[in-house]
Amino acid sequence: EIRHGAYIRGHVIIGPGCIVGHCSEINRSLMLPEAKAPHFNYVGDAILGSRVNLGAGTKISNLKNDGTPVKVSVGGTIYNTGLRKFGAILGDGCMLGCNSVTNPGTVMAPNGRAYPNATISGYHPPGTIVKLRQQLETVLVEAKP
Repeated sequence: EIRHGAYIRGHVIIGPGCIVGHCSEINRSLMLPEAKAPHFNYVGDAILGSRVNLGAGTKISNLKNDGTPVKVSVGGTIYNTGLRKFGAILGDGCMLGCNSVTNPGTVMAPNGRAYPNATISGYHPPGTIVKLRQQLETVLVEAKP
């Protein structure tokens, strides 16, 4: 299903039952069956496994600010991909919360999760939950006459 305002460019393969939603952009990526980028997503140079779901506003970042090749870190070993652009590999059933971001070279094994607003890097084993913990402070401001 390709929704209104979706932008598909480059070499893209979209499997059956997938959704590329409103204002989502997908570039040089593979979406396996039933993967969803339903609204306001960017998916660049990535592989989304079956049944992956990206929350609203999730970005799969694919380019390092310094332009150097993307490296993938797994179990303390760093692999140089030699690629200037490489987004993420999200295993089957991964779910990323709204407004989350994967840094270039992120790998999440099947059934991984990420909390909303989390920024994710590196390798995450199967069933991992990446939690963002914030401490909010509420301050009462006195009304001015």
